[in-house]
Amino acid sequence: MKPQHAPVVTGFAIACTLLFIVLSITGYQQQAFIGAGFIPARFGAELIAPPGTMLPFFLTPLSSAFLHGGVLHLAFNMMVLLFLGRQLEAPLGSGPMAVLLIAGAYAGSLAQWIADPASTTVVVGASGAISALIAVYALIFSRSRTQAIGPIPGHWVRALWLAAAWIGLQLLIGIAGGGGFGNIAIWAHVGGFLAGLLLARPLLRWRFGGR
Repeated sequence: MKPQHAPVVTGFAIACTLLFIVLSITGYQQQAFIGAGFIPARFGAELIAPPGTMLPFFLTPLSSAFLHGGVLHLAFNMMVLLFLGRQLEAPLGSGPMAVLLIAGAYAGSLAQWIADPASTTVVVGASGAISALIAVYALIFSRSRTQAIGPIPGHWVRALWLAAAWIGLQLLIGIAGGGGFGNIAIWAHVGGFLAGLLLARPLLRWRFGGR
């Protein structure tokens, strides 16, 4: 599979773009956000709209990944998704890539819920899934060799350094946004990235076998 042959990533990007266009033209964007966006406070309660008007809560981490809040939000996410994803889908394979994107979306939503379970703010965007891609890309294509620290293997040391750097970056973004983290779901970024770090080696073993 060549880097340009990435059906999962390309299909995901096309679906996000077409959905954004359709919702923008029809004017149903806000309804879609409420009905299919991830709302932490919905866990165990229907707080935003009457039951039956929204997707089941357990599906919203996935459905929210297809929704985007504006042209810039969509454009930036799709640019990163296609640039990294089309290179990663070749070594990973389509099946593992799909698992990675879904796991990143769910891990991002879980982290956002843990950070503020009572929040009624709608979280949309593919940032959790894309953050998982960034983590795997950093691990696979990093050329630096990391030494083991005591009983901790080198690959785990590198993963821990990457996690610390990514979390630090997200916190700086939050501070730059006024301390309230603005409209950026930084914990979704953190959760997706951690999922990518944890899944990188298992997905490669799935693809190529071995230990």
